[in-house]
Amino acid sequence: MEPLKRKLFQALADHLYEKEFTIVSGPRQSGKTTLLEQLGDHLKQKAEEVYQLTLEDHTILARLNQHPENLFDFVVRKPRKRVFVLIDEIQYLEDPSNFLKLIYDKYHSQVKIIATGSSAFYIDRKFRDSLAGRKQLFELYTLDFDEFLLFRTGASTMPEELNRIRNSDQYLSAKRNELESYFNEYLTFGGYPAVVVAGSVKKKTALLKEIVGSYLHRDIAESNIHDQGKFYKILMLLAQQTGSLVNANELSRTVGISTTALENYLYTLQKCFHIQLLRPFYNNLRKELTKMPKVFFHDPGFRNTLLNQFLPVEQRLDKGMLIENYAYIRLRTLHGNDNLRFWRTTDGNEVDFVFTSGPGKGEALEIKFEETSYNPSKYKKFRDNYPDYTLNLRAFRSSTNQSSLIAL
Repeated sequence: MEPLKRKLFQALADHLYEKEFTIVSGPRQSGKTTLLEQLGDHLKQKAEEVYQLTLEDHTILARLNQHPENLFDFVVRKPRKRVFVLIDEIQYLEDPSNFLKLIYDKYHSQVKIIATGSSAFYIDRKFRDSLAGRKQLFELYTLDFDEFLLFRTGASTMPEELNRIRNSDQYLSAKRNELESYFNEYLTFGGYPAVVVAGSVKKKTALLKEIVGSYLHRDIAESNIHDQGKFYKILMLLAQQTGSLVNANELSRTVGISTTALENYLYTLQKCFHIQLLRPFYNNLRKELTKMPKVFFHDPGFRNTLLNQFLPVEQRLDKGMLIENYAYIRLRTLHGNDNLRFWRTTDGNEVDFVFTSGPGKGEALEIKFEETSYNPSKYKKFRDNYPDYTLNLRAFRSSTNQSSLIAL
């Protein structure tokens, strides 16, 4: 049986023969190492010359830290043939940006590097500048719901069923209850691959606590965070206000740090792929719009673990936050973070998500737990000012497939 592949695999495979280096970044335990191994197998099947290095090997790491060209202690260059070097955990290098820059500038016609990195590597502000034009960055998050169904034991027919529901408003699925059961599981335990394939609730919970505890600790260490307690406190506060505005002044006062320190912590949390600060949408009415971002988590299981909350969705006091956070994950997959916004005026008018499809036009989505709580008249101001943006509802509990969150 062929190993399961992530959605990102094909985009990476298509980039292997491009001039730029291929960099895969994302949260720990999201499957970057497995993806790198699959790319290696893919290249070997094409009879390419492939070298695979992990920088968790201290011998390799020490040599590469001495000088980037020590790479050729482990890699044999070929005349008139480009070799492929797969490097796992490149963030362990003392200066990964300099390493990649030198190898690219001197040897890109002979060597193609495909590397994974997380945490400190991606946080390095020099990364974007020194490697401009030399790399293509790909981000691998934890499994989205579609991928969750592929990986989840017993759900092999569900992705096809989900597509039928999404593609037809009239389709009435006989497997809808089963699909919604998996959906509830995803909202509770999230998409870390090891957690998804774990066999019991007890094991899923234990794995999540290990991931959030040990790997968050490593993120803190590698990101040079000095006050671990305040960092955790900020993360907990953000988990409690998922989908809400982040008031930097208020948050810094609550935690007892400067706004500058808070901004650095928020930057780190984003670059470690734990949270996303969604920016507001505006085209006109600029003075009426809030400038504060909204916070969402990239993985629902990560957030639930911070809160130690694993009750079924229907029993949760924060169920509205859960389903809005899921909508963010789905829309991030469909449209990307850069094209996703929310709309809110200072007098409280709000639309949960807005994305642009062309000049002056796009779609807005309002997310509700119950379809019956949606009141179209509340969105008149948005409709009046943005007539070329369609406004639709998605609800966790709805009477039709068309408005269902699962059909998004």
